[in-house]
Amino acid sequence: MTATATGPLHGVRVIDLTQYVLGPYATQMLGDLGADVIKVEEPAGDRQRTGGGKAPKSKTMGPTFVAFNRNKRSVAIDLKTEAGRETLRRLVKTGDIFIHNMRPSAVARLGFSYKDVAALKPDIVYVEAMGYADEGPYAGLQAFDDLIQSASGACGLDQMVDPDNEFRPLPSLIADKTCGLFATIATLAALRHREATGEGQYVAVPMLETFTGFIMAEHLYGEAFVPATGPFGNTIALHEYRRPLKTKDGYLTVYPASNTHAAKFMELGGLPGAYELERFTSVTGKARLAEYYAMMGEAALAFTTDEWMKIAAENAIPVMRANQPTEIFDDPQLQLTLFEERELAGEGRYRAMRPGFRFGKTPASIRRDAPEIGADSDDVIAELARLGV
Repeated sequence: MTATATGPLHGVRVIDLTQYVLGPYATQMLGDLGADVIKVEEPAGDRQRTGGGKAPKSKTMGPTFVAFNRNKRSVAIDLKTEAGRETLRRLVKTGDIFIHNMRPSAVARLGFSYKDVAALKPDIVYVEAMGYADEGPYAGLQAFDDLIQSASGACGLDQMVDPDNEFRPLPSLIADKTCGLFATIATLAALRHREATGEGQYVAVPMLETFTGFIMAEHLYGEAFVPATGPFGNTIALHEYRRPLKTKDGYLTVYPASNTHAAKFMELGGLPGAYELERFTSVTGKARLAEYYAMMGEAALAFTTDEWMKIAAENAIPVMRANQPTEIFDDPQLQLTLFEERELAGEGRYRAMRPGFRFGKTPASIRRDAPEIGADSDDVIAELARLGV
């Protein structure tokens, strides 16, 4: 499916040599913003095509691939051959952005280092997402989400709440996706510089440094100063009672902005004057804190989640339904604003998630569904001929 490109990056061409998650997530966002993303794949296709679950009919349109590769055109090129490399060199001459997440040594062996690409297109914005900054001892090592989460300290965040929790990665490819976001931000900043000066440039997005800075921004806490003024770890983020409350039929997260809000919530839930109750006033310290959350939990059980959403809104109490992961499909907000059923050629219906950002004049959109391997090779090669490159 296609539509007229209206996003703010309309007219920008991206030469995309990324695979897996980090790079495709970044280039999908550029595509959502209106860029013409040319996905350069080896003849066997992006290795993520067959990972992350099974497609309804084919072996090359797996659900993870489909989720990260809309708004792109696929060109199949064998970069192990001189003919393939020459085709990519022609493509580079038409591009504004060249982005890859190969190891720097591997892309250099193919002849597409920044120096090589800039020789073909001096004003190119060249974005290289690698595992580790090249001035450190990890430079050049392979990097995947679990490896980056491990080195960043993310595996131990749950243990900072409860030492009995497992030392393990967070259950999301959060390092890949976070670094994909930063790759997009960096690309847009370099584009802005090019618009102002006419200069292209090399942009590096090292995963470990980028993700550690993101995940630990609030957790340096007392260690933000030298010498330290307090403990490591943000006390709000790590609060042991930071979790949803059970309602009659589900869960609700309550975030009272004041004691007045909390007292009102408990009153509505059948505990009027909670702060004056003997069960609360007779204890101090951690015991009082535990009693407070026990009363909040008792109050939450008074109504269903939907009832609480209405009651809390009427009383200006900040709450939100807490969905189990599979309940997001039934959330009334997300049903309206995020999910969209589309037709994927050769596969049937699928569920897409619309871009989250909103623009008043240049809306982001889903213009193309994830492509089959090389689906646009003929069209793109014909364009090169018309452009005389």
